[in-house]
Amino acid sequence: MTTATPASKPKAKSFDELSRYQRRRRLVLALLVAAIFLALFFVASAWPTDDTLHEDVEAFGIGAMLIAILGRSWCTLYIGGRKSAEIVRGGPYSVTRNPLYVFSTIGAAGIGAMTGSITVAVVFAVLCYAAFHAVILVEEAYLEENFGEPYRQYMREVPRFFPNPSLFKESEMLTVRPQLLYRTFADGLLFLAAYPFFEFVEYLQQSGALPVLLRFY
Repeated sequence: MTTATPASKPKAKSFDELSRYQRRRRLVLALLVAAIFLALFFVASAWPTDDTLHEDVEAFGIGAMLIAILGRSWCTLYIGGRKSAEIVRGGPYSVTRNPLYVFSTIGAAGIGAMTGSITVAVVFAVLCYAAFHAVILVEEAYLEENFGEPYRQYMREVPRFFPNPSLFKESEMLTVRPQLLYRTFADGLLFLAAYPFFEFVEYLQQSGALPVLLRFY
């Protein structure tokens, strides 16, 4: 007789292993983003560039990227490099356990929206969410192994990804690490580089220098 075995959790990693994993993850994500951006040279919105809907989608994209930049900076005020050292539950971490990834996913949707296509924006967000989901599972295993019941309680009370604003709680005191805050803000500004990039791609496509192989609404 055989018995079903429960789905196993990702094996908990040591801090050094987690750091190496995160470095590899960033490299893989960078290569994936580069490949996607290369493919987007040949993708365009099905709406003409002077169409109101095209412009509205692009405006949404700019707004989403600004939210991502400010949101990621907000998270850094609370986490300040302490993610693997203690359980942070104030501010954005009171409504979702992974607010940095939430805001990064919003930023990814904004980048996709700069093509003027809702479809591309959604695809960017879904791909970003899928990539972060795999990372979150590994990080959760590490944090649960190191913090035990306090972290399991945090897991029970606060959603993994999609925020629940009704849970919001403010911290009584913050210890801010300015260098990390400045670095996060500067990194976030890279989101805005998508605007001139896609405007240049649109110019090349309209001039005939680049062929458009796919169009999406």
